[in-house]
Amino acid sequence: MTVDRSGKANGRHRLNRGGNRQGNAALYRAVIVRMRWHQPTIDYVTRRTAEGLSKREIIRCLKRYLAREIYLLLPEPAGDPNAGVEPMGKAA
Repeated sequence: MTVDRSGKANGRHRLNRGGNRQGNAALYRAVIVRMRWHQPTIDYVTRRTAEGLSKREIIRCLKRYLAREIYLLLPEPAGDPNAGVEPMGKAA
């Protein structure tokens, strides 16, 4: 279910009102550091600013991009947590 976030005429929707505040804060800090020191990010900010995006909108885009990068670095789950467990209702 989406929640309308278009108080202004921006046309955005919030997909989930919940979330991880610490994770979001960590993403924000990482993006701010990248905006200052990471040359590809600096170039991106310059290009998007020229396109007319606000700093807030640019940060939102960068956080999404960084979240995808981090997700790809996460390890695969160890395996099925229910492996070796027989389904209920079956008699041995």
